[in-house]
Amino acid sequence: MSRASDDLILSRFEPLFAPRSVAVAGASASLAKPGNRFIEALRKHGFKGEIYPIHPHAPEIDGLTAYPTVADVPEPVDYAFVAVGAQAVVKFLRAARNRLKFAQVMSSGFGETTHGIELEAELVRTAREVGIRVVGPNCIGLYSPRGKLPLLGGAMDAGGGIGVVSQSGGLSLDILGRGRVLGVKFRAIASIGNCADVGPNEFLDYMLADPETKVIGFYLEKLRDGRMFFEALRNSQGRKPVIILKGGQTQQGQRAAASHTGALANDNRLWAAVIRQTGAIPALDLNDLIHHFAAFQASSLVPEVGAGRAILFGNGGGTGVIASDQFGRCGIDIAPLNN
Repeated sequence: MSRASDDLILSRFEPLFAPRSVAVAGASASLAKPGNRFIEALRKHGFKGEIYPIHPHAPEIDGLTAYPTVADVPEPVDYAFVAVGAQAVVKFLRAARNRLKFAQVMSSGFGETTHGIELEAELVRTAREVGIRVVGPNCIGLYSPRGKLPLLGGAMDAGGGIGVVSQSGGLSLDILGRGRVLGVKFRAIASIGNCADVGPNEFLDYMLADPETKVIGFYLEKLRDGRMFFEALRNSQGRKPVIILKGGQTQQGQRAAASHTGALANDNRLWAAVIRQTGAIPALDLNDLIHHFAAFQASSLVPEVGAGRAILFGNGGGTGVIASDQFGRCGIDIAPLNN
């Protein structure tokens, strides 16, 4: 992909990962709701932009002037944290026509439930009509140290080079928390839930284009557009390591995924073929995913192009073989010792 194409992708996603203004729908003047917690977290972690609470009646929330809709806010808004009832989300988007770039919809009750499938379709139609990109629904937010955007319930550290995209909100928090224990520093963690609009392939394109993202990880249950993701993965070859933890690999897991994000898990044989043909790295479980992050971060072997190389010293043949296998799974070559 050309530098011009990368720059276009970066500029398109800048309002999401480093917004200058944030609208918060789902805060209350009297109750501690998710929107109030998000406003508190933005302030705690040093967000410098404008914060606009959206409320149909309250004139002020948490010391900030509140507005009935995004249309009433004095400037266009980059990013909205939307935590209102599922039935109110479409109305919120319609009132924000051409005034909002990204809406991250935390609300559940969409395609992950039988009765919410049509509502999710209406959500997507409306978003396209009014010119707003939607992340979610059924997610918990975005972690971006450079944008001072926190995940609710998560800490904020100095940024690093690991980018993560997860269809599970709770798992996003687990990745952040367990990663911190191992010293893993994240460039961004995107919780995408049902990914009804902005899909994994677009996030992959963004993280490939971002020069500060060195390693990319995914937790996925189902792809809506497998072909586009496959093409994006092929584009990652020789650029950055991509590690994928696939949920729903057994019948029990598939049933759980269907109730979690509405996913009908793709054929595992297709996933295996995608991994094999694109050079992506499969993770066995959550710990394996995080240990891959830690291994890549701990080495200085994540290059601009091509695989990293390492010299391996061991105290026995068996340990050397096992370690060589693990390096191979991480995409790191063992350099031969000459003479």
